[in-house]
Amino acid sequence: MGGDRILVVDNETDIRRFVEVNLRLEGFEVVVAGDGPEGLQRAFESDPALVLLDVMMPGIDGIEVCRRLRADPRTSHIPVILLTAKSMTVDKVVGLAAGADDYVLKPFDPMELVARVRTTLRRAADLRGASPLTGLPGNHRIETEISRRLEDDQPVAGAYVDLNDFKSYNDHYGFLEGDKVIQATAQVLREALTTGGTADSFLGHIGGDDFVMVFHPSLIDDVCIQGIRRFDEMIPALYATEDLERGHLELQDRRGQTQRYGLISMAIGATSNTQRTFIDHRQMVSVATEMKSHVKRSSPGRSAYAVDGRSG
Repeated sequence: MGGDRILVVDNETDIRRFVEVNLRLEGFEVVVAGDGPEGLQRAFESDPALVLLDVMMPGIDGIEVCRRLRADPRTSHIPVILLTAKSMTVDKVVGLAAGADDYVLKPFDPMELVARVRTTLRRAADLRGASPLTGLPGNHRIETEISRRLEDDQPVAGAYVDLNDFKSYNDHYGFLEGDKVIQATAQVLREALTTGGTADSFLGHIGGDDFVMVFHPSLIDDVCIQGIRRFDEMIPALYATEDLERGHLELQDRRGQTQRYGLISMAIGATSNTQRTFIDHRQMVSVATEMKSHVKRSSPGRSAYAVDGRSG
């Protein structure tokens, strides 16, 4: 997150310099502005990752600048932290209502300011990467979560989850019903992690019918078994009675020939760093994906999981 460009808007020169120095020491690139109009112009020109905005400025104050940043499509996505005096508690409420993401009270501790900046940037990155369908964290957060645990030498397991025959379901029932399957799968996996996992278990949505779970290696069997059991109990309710009784879907291919497709099932491939060393998240996801592909080949038409037992 160091290296991100931060725009600092404050009419007090000493405060601008103080904030700029502390942010640069933490590796951030800093752009400064001395009043509201200049701040808006700088925001449009420099495309900052975050804006630090003083509330009490002559002319256009920070609240109005925040409103204009939110109203303009060029800057509406940029997180804003307000700098406000302790005595002006009303600024907090008004500022948050205007679209600010957070606030820091003056006089502020530089360590607190940097921590707030990092937290807000991380939260913004998570929101940008979150799946609009499930609300789960996306690729960026998945990578960060696995990398953090590997870098800290924590025992960590990664499980790649995929659905068999989901495309045929989507083609037959339509994407709205397909979305319900994805949402229901997300809920099933949440419940599996809650029941069999721990507080630090993590669930991410890569996209489509692909999910990644991250948890302690000792929980691999419990989490996978819980996920499959709950999924197999849930999925029949999302089929029409005649299709469920038939046990398959019938769709015509491009040649006009009728093809049979089984009911949706779940494939999970899992691995951990208890027997092998992973340098980065890509290696762990790659092995979990390999195990998932093995499950799809070896257990067609039914929900199953496989755990990588190789060392090296």
